[in-house]
Amino acid sequence: MMLDRLYGLARPMLFLLPPEDAHEATLKSLERGLFPRSAAGVRREIATTAFGLDFPNPLGIAAGFDKDARVPDAVLGMGCGFAEIGTVTPLPQLGNPKPRVFRLVADRGLVNRLGFNNGGHAAALFRLERRPRHGIVGVNIGANKDTEDRAADYVRGLEAFNGVASYFTVNISSPNTPGLRDLQAPSALDGLLGRIMTAREGLVARGGPRRPVVVKIAPDIAEDDLPAIVGRLVANAVDGIAVSNTTLSRHGLACPEARESGGLSGRPLFERSTIVLARVHALTAGRIPLIGIGGIDSGETALAKIEAGATLIQLYTGLVYEGAGLIPRITGHLADAVHRAGASSISALVGRNAPTWAARTLPG
Repeated sequence: MMLDRLYGLARPMLFLLPPEDAHEATLKSLERGLFPRSAAGVRREIATTAFGLDFPNPLGIAAGFDKDARVPDAVLGMGCGFAEIGTVTPLPQLGNPKPRVFRLVADRGLVNRLGFNNGGHAAALFRLERRPRHGIVGVNIGANKDTEDRAADYVRGLEAFNGVASYFTVNISSPNTPGLRDLQAPSALDGLLGRIMTAREGLVARGGPRRPVVVKIAPDIAEDDLPAIVGRLVANAVDGIAVSNTTLSRHGLACPEARESGGLSGRPLFERSTIVLARVHALTAGRIPLIGIGGIDSGETALAKIEAGATLIQLYTGLVYEGAGLIPRITGHLADAVHRAGASSISALVGRNAPTWAARTLPG
């Protein structure tokens, strides 16, 4: 494909830059409209519905790519079925000291310890309020590092963006904010989600829309703890579960950059995150839409996520190594898979291999 050949020429130059600089160059290009437009993502057989929203296709770009809502429409224009901005915190935040992103080229992964660097609610809201209201754009909300009341920060995010977000993702699974993953504990989940859901009902009572709430979990949850955590998510009536964030595991890596602290994403995360995805699918009996994230860098890995239980999927690191041509390759592969299965919709493929994935042993 032409896009793949062009990225094959551009990638060596981008990889001469530090990862954050290369990412900023990519965002600036997208802001200027320098991206490949694609209608390939609009195909009847891969359209899907999740938490009351109709997605033209199940593929989105994960939070972290567009932290400050700079390019959601470019993401949609490249053929994605939805975009997710953030993680965004109430106050602007510089994040951790640089360097804080590291390429693991031989492993096809990234390590990051960014630490929720973003421009804060006001800057992202300014951009979202001025964009055309088309397409599905989710807002990933988080808490400032030094806040005294993290749950209050999530409530502030819900209240700030309720008028412009298609859905919310509650990010309690980043490994780069100290103590944040403690919010995944069952007792902490009840307190956090109780406040978030109460705030949502308050917005509805005042005439606002009821936005879906998705919770994003880590792939490193202990096997024995996962049932209780999923049980609390179900009990608190979340609309979806995103599986998963980055991992702290370094199992099987070859690159010396793997010694850097932070969350690991990309191909090395694929197996672990897909096993956890399948187990969450089993624990919810397939009744809650799941977003599959982690290691998607081909049509085959995208399909595997769906067959393991994902209704929607997201990628980010795969784009670093494959370029924008990966998007139409994935949507095309998914459409072909629907045809091969003799099905009428991608929804028929969701979870069909979940038992096999769930039975696997977690790596490392």
